[in-house]
Parts: sequence; C-alpha cells; structure tokens
Amino acid sequence: MTRSLLRDGGLATLRGGVLAVVAVTELVVFIVVVTAGSLIGVGVGLFMLPPAVLLMRALTDRVRASADAWSGVRIASPYLPEPAGSTALRRCHHLLGDRANWRDALWLVVDSSLGILLTLTPLLLVLHGLRGLAMPFLIGSDAADRLGSWYVVIPVDDQPTAWFAAILGLAHFPLALWSAPHLLKLHARLAATLLAPTEVTRLTNRVQHLAESRDDAVGSQATELRRIERDLHDGAQTHLVAMGMTLDAAMRVLDSHPEAARSLMDEAKNTSAKALQQLRDLVRGIQPPVLVDRGIADAIRTLAIENPLRIETTIDLPGRPSLAVETAAYFSVSELLNNAMKHSGADSGAIHVHYESGRLVINVSDNGSGGANTEGGSGLRGIEKRLAPLDGFITILSPLGGPTMVTIEIPCGLAL
Repeated sequence: MTRSLLRDGGLATLRGGVLAVVAVTELVVFIVVVTAGSLIGVGVGLFMLPPAVLLMRALTDRVRASADAWSGVRIASPYLPEPAGSTALRRCHHLLGDRANWRDALWLVVDSSLGILLTLTPLLLVLHGLRGLAMPFLIGSDAADRLGSWYVVIPVDDQPTAWFAAILGLAHFPLALWSAPHLLKLHARLAATLLAPTEVTRLTNRVQHLAESRDDAVGSQATELRRIERDLHDGAQTHLVAMGMTLDAAMRVLDSHPEAARSLMDEAKNTSAKALQQLRDLVRGIQPPVLVDRGIADAIRTLAIENPLRIETTIDLPGRPSLAVETAAYFSVSELLNNAMKHSGADSGAIHVHYESGRLVINVSDNGSGGANTEGGSGLRGIEKRLAPLDGFITILSPLGGPTMVTIEIPCGLAL
C-alpha cells in the first residue's frame, strides 16, 4: 500500500508539475492568439493567426493526450476539417468560425488559473512540507527569517514550536501523494468539459463523414458497374458471339460436310462452357455463393483454404451480420490476403474473427516484410472506402521488416 502510494502519488505529482509548466506556456500562447486576432483588421493578423491557432491546438492536443495517458479520460479531437485550397482570408474565416478554437482559447485562460491550481497543489504541498522539516535546523538563523516565522497557523519562535512545525510538515507528504492522482484526474475532467467535441461538432463531423462515405460509395458502385460491363464485353460476350458464328458455320456445312459440322459443334460447345465459366466467375465476384448460403464464417474459411499461404483461422461469431456487412468484410479480407500473397513475401498468416461491443472485428496478420500503408491508391485505400459507408474502419500496424497486423471493425448487429 505504502509503495503504491509513493509510486502513484509521486508520479502524479511530477506530472502535475509538467502540466503546470504547460499552463504557464498556455497563457503566453493565449496572448499571442489574441494579439494575432486583433491585427486581422490591418492585414498582419491574416498571416499571424493561422500559425498561432496551430500552436494553440498543439498545446491543447498535448493536454488531450496527457488526459488519456495519465488519467484514462479520452478526449476526441473537436476540430472541423479545413477546406482545401483556402486563401489566407478564407482560412482565417474558417478558424474563427470553428467553435472548437474558441473553446481552446477559453481553456488557455481556465487552465492558467484554475487548472494550474489543481496540478500544482501536490507539488506545493511537498515544498511546504520540506519547509516545515527544515525549521528545527534553521531556527535562530538568517535563513529562518527568510522562511518566515509562521507555519500554517503556528508562530515559530522557539525550538519546540519549530519541531511541531516539522511534524506538520511531515504530514504534508502523504496528503500530497494521496491527493495528486485525484487532482490530476479532476484536471483531466475539467479539460474534457472544454476540449471535447460539442454535440454540434459531432453532428457536423458526422454529416461530413456521411457525405464523404456517400461519395465513396457512389464512386465504388460506378467503378464496379464499369468492371462488370468490361468483363461481360471482353469475356462472356466475346465467347457467345464466337459460339454463334461457329453454329452458323456448322449449319451451312451440315448437309455437305457432316464431319466438319460435328467438329464445329464441338468447338461451339467448348466455347459455351468457357462463357458459362466466365459468367460464374463474374457472379462470384459480385456475391460469392458461399457467402450468401453459409455466411461470413465459412466464406472466410474458404478464402483461407484457397489461399496459397498457410492461413490459420479462429472464428467466434454467435450469429450472422447483415449481408451488406458480410459482403464488405468478405472482400476486405480477400484483398488483404491477396496483398499478403503478392507483395509481402509471407509464407503464413492468421485470421481471427469475433464480435465485440456491437462490432464485427476481424484481425488479419502475416509474417511478411511489412511496410503496408494506405498511400498511393493501394488496395488498402479501397478497403477504407468499402468500409466507410458502414461506419467501419481499418487499422494497420506494419513496420518495415514485418509482421503486418490489420484490424477491420464494422459496427453491426447479429441475427441469431
């Protein structure tokens, strides 16, 4: 118990001191932001305000990160996305119109007053405790005059009162160590009240996300339709036209050269078989039968079996998601396995599927060379677009040298 108090309380006291330094810095940044905003009318502020606001955001982002890491209070980023290609005037208009920046500015004032009181109190208690412990050894000296003749509510004018001050000073330490974690968490909750997204911001970001998802979905659908049209034109349609021409030729020579007609009929039969196979492949690419008939669990097992890599599967699903979720998950896993086979140099991998907190979670890993990312229009970017309309997302951990671990999460319900 004592060791835990020393460890946790001492660490929280030091962290409070760090946040107190940040609070002093915030006051300086607040002055810079206000100055930049006041100079917009003369033109100088148009160029001063954006970097000043970005500096303010960097400080508040650091507070958000520390609240999560040190107190377990998660504070999401509240800022509205900045329009692309903005001029200096439009950028300032956007920054001034984003309420999150005004709340950041208010936080700078609150944190440099009330916030610094919360974070600095444990450290002040420790320093005041050290002052009390020093009094018996400094009584009657010039240093005692500089430390003051009162300690808390006790006048220190002789050795007995100095030792009583030392006892009181010693009591400051457990009080500081006990209060430090609580005050640190209180500071994090205070930060959350001002630095977390408001309901208006959440709705605005939600609308923007839905608009982007809709555009991605429409674009993906158009691309898929063009692919189907191209496959039909270049594949099955070509074979069907060739089969018709072969049958016409067979009919012309049927009476005069029955052997030649029979050979042409055999050729037409082979061509029809190729056309049928291509149509089956096309349908499978739109909606795999195993997915429709048996669900995502068996569909993923089939992908693992058909993949040249050694893929271990662990699937724990108490029911089936909707067909839209299953389809997105199936093609996402298929793309990840194809990437692992073609680009990673892996020889084995694993797929783990489970349902957690209202989400379908799929972990796909391989022992390849790593370096996978969503840049450059890769298949991973296509997976992001496929998941976006369902509010799903992909998380990639792929350091150079490997291994690669990709997590797909899609909010959904399950049909038992």
